[in-house]
Amino acid sequence: MGRLFVQSLEGKIYSCKHCRTHLALCEDIVSKSFHCRHGKAYLFSKVVNVTSGEKEERMMMTGLHTVADIFCVGCGSIVGWKYETAHEKSQRYKEGKSVLERVKMSGPDGSNYWVSHEAQVGSSDADDV
Repeated sequence: MGRLFVQSLEGKIYSCKHCRTHLALCEDIVSKSFHCRHGKAYLFSKVVNVTSGEKEERMMMTGLHTVADIFCVGCGSIVGWKYETAHEKSQRYKEGKSVLERVKMSGPDGSNYWVSHEAQVGSSDADDV
């Protein structure tokens, strides 16, 4: 497999809740209006230290998308998904961007987010941006 290269970020950082590997910067948040089966999720323009799984078609709240799950390179935990293709023209702004599930990250202040009882079950996506 080779040597693992982990990129360190500076600033207000979101990191993997399990191993503290840096994942994204606050300044790269596009939207905090996304939801997943575990609760809140954030859309980022750029994430680091992740690997992508297999691409698959998923029907989400905003239509059909081609997505790939993304995993932390530090511990292998699934941390969210990346939008490869949006089939609806109005959703194309998501292409190439990644969603990180809030419950899988530690915030810039070191805080963790816990699953609420109201967390939605099923496919995830944003209703608004």
